[in-house]
Amino acid sequence: MSLAMTKDERYEFLAGVHIAVLSVPREAAGPLTCPIWYSYEPGGDIVFVTEAHSRKAELMALGTRVSFCAQVEGGLPKYVTVEGPIVSIEAADIEAVRPIAHRYLGAEVGDGYLEQTRKGPDAPQEIRVSIRPDRWLSADFAKQFSEA
Repeated sequence: MSLAMTKDERYEFLAGVHIAVLSVPREAAGPLTCPIWYSYEPGGDIVFVTEAHSRKAELMALGTRVSFCAQVEGGLPKYVTVEGPIVSIEAADIEAVRPIAHRYLGAEVGDGYLEQTRKGPDAPQEIRVSIRPDRWLSADFAKQFSEA
């Protein structure tokens, strides 16, 4: 029995709210790996926002291939990993960050978070990054217990 998810199962899982792990290649070192908040619509690109002058931003350029993993914590393992190129990098204002903050924190808390962290002279300069998934790997270990 295959534990791999179907295409629709992968899409649905990735569209759920998970803290993901992004890996960006580095020369002469292992990949830079870090947790991220992201957004995803089934069949589309994975989108996240990061500080423009962060280590990961400095390593990313259009066409850079990255790896991305979303998983459930606890219970039987269930995960989706993708590989793909970065297809867009653009400046991000607070309105580019808002949908992702709402996804993870809800509208009220998300807006409060943005108000505290994205306003004033110390507000970070951010970029919006899109990854086009082109290789998928997934597993849902609960499938081994489902009825055939």
